[in-house]
Amino acid sequence: MKSKKKLIIIVSLLVVIAAAIAVVLIVMNKKDEYRLLKVFEVEGTANVARDGKGDIAPYVNMVLESGDKVSLDAGKLSIQADDDKFIYLEEQTEILLKASGNATDSKTQIEVLKGSITNDIQNKLTEDSTYEVNTPNSTMSVRGTVFFVIVYEIDGVRYTRICVFDGEVASKLVYKDGTVSANEVSVMKGKEVTIYEDGTTTDYVSEPTDIDYNTLPESVLLKLKGINDEGKDLSITNPEIIRILEGPYEVTFTYNGKVFGTQTVKKGEKVQEPKLSPASSGKWQYDFSKPVERDITIEWK
Repeated sequence: MKSKKKLIIIVSLLVVIAAAIAVVLIVMNKKDEYRLLKVFEVEGTANVARDGKGDIAPYVNMVLESGDKVSLDAGKLSIQADDDKFIYLEEQTEILLKASGNATDSKTQIEVLKGSITNDIQNKLTEDSTYEVNTPNSTMSVRGTVFFVIVYEIDGVRYTRICVFDGEVASKLVYKDGTVSANEVSVMKGKEVTIYEDGTTTDYVSEPTDIDYNTLPESVLLKLKGINDEGKDLSITNPEIIRILEGPYEVTFTYNGKVFGTQTVKKGEKVQEPKLSPASSGKWQYDFSKPVERDITIEWK
């Protein structure tokens, strides 16, 4: 009888131990799973390229995988990572997603292959979490912020522009051979910085400067307005955004670095060429047949 009881106790202990091992294995396996990465919104022409499955047409609430290449040709597309991170793609944009981790150890890496994205990280990351955005010539890490990144090329020179609307972004140069600079440049709220790579040199165009909001896409300004509506205190206010989007606009004429005159123009109207000229030779560097859509400066050369 005693031996039977002893056997039952031993079997019970083995069951408990097996259950404990199973729980540990589940937790260990889940550590490598990213808890949420999905298409939040999509309209227009977009694609998800996945290894082993080819091209997939994205849809709302589609679960994305690490390694997916997401592209937007026309329309709009946004991605939700966790409950509090959103990635908004502009048209003609292609990104590569790399994501892993668990609730306290999330790793998010976005490779911007072309085009531009706006990032909205609503809460500060945990100590063991990371959020990185990489371009061909730079890498950025953040703890919690709202920022815009665009990759573009002019005359064979590749540029990365970073605009920070809230928080701080730490940027580093990535050289042509793939090595990363040890020096870090912090881009604070309300500032922007541009990095160039011309085939031989990778460097910053200048130190961080005030953001030129007039050169941001309208869709980005509308996103910033929506984020302000949610209670954020971004570097640009909604009245300022509305004036950029709706006007009226200030047109400034300059000669030799000094203001020659100004005009106030309604959205969609044309600026009038000044009747007086600042010099006997030269001309205003502007097409006066174009309607005005933003604040502009017109220079005499």
